[in-house]
Amino acid sequence: MTDISTFIQDFHEAFGEKATLPILFYYSDTPVSFPEKTNGCMFKLLVKVKEGQDVTLSADTVTCGGGKHYAGFAPLPERVYTFVSEKERYKQTPQDVKEYVERLDVKLTDRKYLNFVRIDRAASFDGMEGLLFFAAPDMLSGLATWAYFDNNAEDAVSAPFGAGCASVISHAVRENRLGGRRTFIGFFDPSVRPYVEANELSFVIPANRFAEMLRTMRECCLFNTPAWAKVRQRMQEGNK
Repeated sequence: MTDISTFIQDFHEAFGEKATLPILFYYSDTPVSFPEKTNGCMFKLLVKVKEGQDVTLSADTVTCGGGKHYAGFAPLPERVYTFVSEKERYKQTPQDVKEYVERLDVKLTDRKYLNFVRIDRAASFDGMEGLLFFAAPDMLSGLATWAYFDNNAEDAVSAPFGAGCASVISHAVRENRLGGRRTFIGFFDPSVRPYVEANELSFVIPANRFAEMLRTMRECCLFNTPAWAKVRQRMQEGNK
């Protein structure tokens, strides 16, 4: 597999020198930083990783019942079904929520920690669950087109329902477990929106799929095509 430094060079060549680097996440029994307790949404902490601060989550520091489950640390409390339906009104009935959670089939981890590290601070891709990109529409266009390049499946790029943490963590972990090839757009959850930029969505490439996509990166439209060159230029101008 391409090493991290080579990927970062290719990433900057494709998306511009000022493009926000993706975040690598993985489970371990050793934290990369002191686990900091957060009340409510875990993305209060995770946005700090974009700026270069490592973040470690654990069962003791994630206080949101949904977040703790989608991170793989604990079963989902029964009260969440009613909360998501009747309080947040994201699903019509508690039963709809329950059916969704059962299909998602989150397996609890036997590791103590879930670490998030900006890719330039990581030693390698070994053991990662996936890469999280904070993507505005132009970057999202490039990432999605890259994912479509060698995959004709209708769900090559998917946008399933879910909390912000489910769209980032749970879907990637499950896809790796199943040996799948999907990538995921997320951050549609209104509860996570206050903690990310107004023009950002998430794009997650599970590790299993990333190993394939690394081999096609320089073959796809991100390099040496007139259309993408125009988009890249606009991204550069917008980041000045």
